[in-house]
Amino acid sequence: MQAFPVELVIAVAAVFVSVALLAGLAASRVLSSQTVERRRLQEILQQTEPAYDVIARDVAASRGARAGRLAGWLPKSVRDMSGVERKLANAGYLSPLAARVFFLATFVVPAVLGGVALLVLGPTRNGWIAAAFGAVVGYLSPGLYLDRQVAKRRQQIRNGLPDVLDLLIVCLEAGSSLDQAVVKASDELALPYPALAEELRVLITETRAGKPRMEAFRNLAQRTKVDDVRALVAMLVQTDRFGTSVSQALRALAHSMRTKRRQAAEEAAAKVGVKLVFPLVLCLFPAFFIVVLGPAMIRLMRAFAEMGK
Repeated sequence: MQAFPVELVIAVAAVFVSVALLAGLAASRVLSSQTVERRRLQEILQQTEPAYDVIARDVAASRGARAGRLAGWLPKSVRDMSGVERKLANAGYLSPLAARVFFLATFVVPAVLGGVALLVLGPTRNGWIAAAFGAVVGYLSPGLYLDRQVAKRRQQIRNGLPDVLDLLIVCLEAGSSLDQAVVKASDELALPYPALAEELRVLITETRAGKPRMEAFRNLAQRTKVDDVRALVAMLVQTDRFGTSVSQALRALAHSMRTKRRQAAEEAAAKVGVKLVFPLVLCLFPAFFIVVLGPAMIRLMRAFAEMGK
């Protein structure tokens, strides 16, 4: 076999090492920027007020201002909302303009993708086919993106419920009321679980606006469409009706939710081995076979060619 030049081998190795280092650096930057500690440090660095001013600020006034900001973004009654508005609320888009933006995207995105395909390929048969395909993909992409956001938000709410229940139990046993416990839980979980904290703030705003507490909790369950939230609301309704201890019921529910979360994590870990089969078969094994069997096949072809002479 013909030997490769040393300069070519060194150049290929240098390119490989550079790409690996850049990919590792980019992955570490992305992963480190998503941690709770990094977000907390960024918020502290972005504060313009001194620390003593932040501590001395009136807590009640800040909560009142936050409630006033959220009052303009409160959704209507869930029963009166259309299917798209309900799905947008489930995804966390509570603005009245969210439905208009979604409907505008369903018309703009297909037109843009179809126009780009037609502009690139020209008004030919392939161009029209690509434009039609791009229009279909553009029409379906807002709905798919919305479904993904809904699933992601529900998963975040489901993961954060045990921690919320633990905070509620601590606050209730310390002598706080249920409303004060919910306010404290929404403040503490704003960084690790922003979706759940936002839903709790909407719940607090509804109760401060005059809605009954149980109706506000039912609206929370209807907005999120999470089974664990429905179980929490049903438990709170029962404790309010029969006068039982809220903290004991919350402790039992938190234990069951934590067990369910651990079982879900174990199930996801058990599925990793099966999911790795397809990347291994499609990506790793062909390259492995080429590296292992390639030189042998080349030698066999040369041997057969010499025998034919």
